[in-house]
Amino acid sequence: MFSTARNAFKVKEIRSRILFTLFVLVVYRLGASITVPGVNAAALTQLSSSGLASILNTFSGGGLQNYSLFAMGVSPYITAQIVVQLLQMDIVPKFVEWSKQGEVGRRKLNQATRWLTIVLGFVQSIGITAGFNALSTIKLVNNPGVETYLTIGLILTAGTMFATWMGDMITERGLGNGVSVLIFAGIIASMPSGISQLWNDQITGESGTDLWMGIGFIALVVVALLIIVAFVTWVQQAERRLPIQYTRRTTTSPKNSYLPLKLNVSGVIPVIFAGSFISTPQTILMAFQKNHGGDTWYQVMTEIFNLQSTAGISLYIFLIVIFTFFYAFVQVNPEKLAENLQKQGSYITGVWPGKGTQDYVSGLLMRLSSVGSLFLGLVSLIPLLASNIWNLSQSIGLGGTSLLIVVQIALDVNRQLNGLTMKREYIGFIHDGEA
Repeated sequence: MFSTARNAFKVKEIRSRILFTLFVLVVYRLGASITVPGVNAAALTQLSSSGLASILNTFSGGGLQNYSLFAMGVSPYITAQIVVQLLQMDIVPKFVEWSKQGEVGRRKLNQATRWLTIVLGFVQSIGITAGFNALSTIKLVNNPGVETYLTIGLILTAGTMFATWMGDMITERGLGNGVSVLIFAGIIASMPSGISQLWNDQITGESGTDLWMGIGFIALVVVALLIIVAFVTWVQQAERRLPIQYTRRTTTSPKNSYLPLKLNVSGVIPVIFAGSFISTPQTILMAFQKNHGGDTWYQVMTEIFNLQSTAGISLYIFLIVIFTFFYAFVQVNPEKLAENLQKQGSYITGVWPGKGTQDYVSGLLMRLSSVGSLFLGLVSLIPLLASNIWNLSQSIGLGGTSLLIVVQIALDVNRQLNGLTMKREYIGFIHDGEA
């Protein structure tokens, strides 16, 4: 990876993309340190160990910690993406029609996603502000009132849309995967404080026994993290290669061609989707905390959407599994894949073109997604269980989710840099040949 970055910096175009991405990340980090007017961010220290605060802080790229302009981050945008993609599954005819219109339809769906992001961002921002203000003994909002909540809601919604725009800029002019890169940068920036928190939680005693036991536990956590990182890297790079043959061989047809399908086709998107999906009901429930906190229905719903409970963890893993299968078919559409292979005059070796290819790829995606969902579920589940068993901070419990995101985005950036470097070398080779 370091050699790839070094080689990439030697090319002006790629260097410009890297520097532009770093510039946007610096702007985002500056915005994440500016607290919203009228808010006492110190009140969040009492809620830092709660599941909702940890999830939102993770997916806001650390923006919630200071209740900053980017406190909501891109979480509403991710939720809006989930809703729009689900509505394309023969639920809303207009969305289904747009999904088949190519680039024009994609722009219409993106526009609908952004409008929905504004609505969700406004509702969620007011909900978490009112909820956190009710839960903390130190008031989060200095002068609570309708006008104050509306102002904070507008500011946070604007922050979400600005963060989404910055993500789009990274995708177009930077290193790609802009929204994920913003989350990645926030996780990396919050790692020192997470390590410090773990140290303070474990090194509490003044005796040598407590000290060495704490150091031993931290060493065990570090070793476990390294093992998980190695395992995640290995699985994320594993792929199934389907040999491709051409009905008519031409001078431009490759001799040995294959279609690569990742073992985990969906990447970390299901984990991000599941976290965002869990946080949305929690946000809504916080608005009913003051008047219905003692009601049975409220306590049941809180238990279901709480990552510190068995029901909440089970729902979280279930959502990861469901989204793994769902997004695999979004990423690799078997029908379109079969159609494109036919147009190219190619086919998968040993598989009939057309309907046969579609059925074969669908079955293969189901098998790969079974392994991928098991992998994502285990990596997300183990840290959460460890957090609950040893009574660690919930932010540490979400460490599995953070590791998945960090490793996947690091691999994607490395792959992007390799692709840009190879493309540049190929263009240079063609120009040299023409000269």
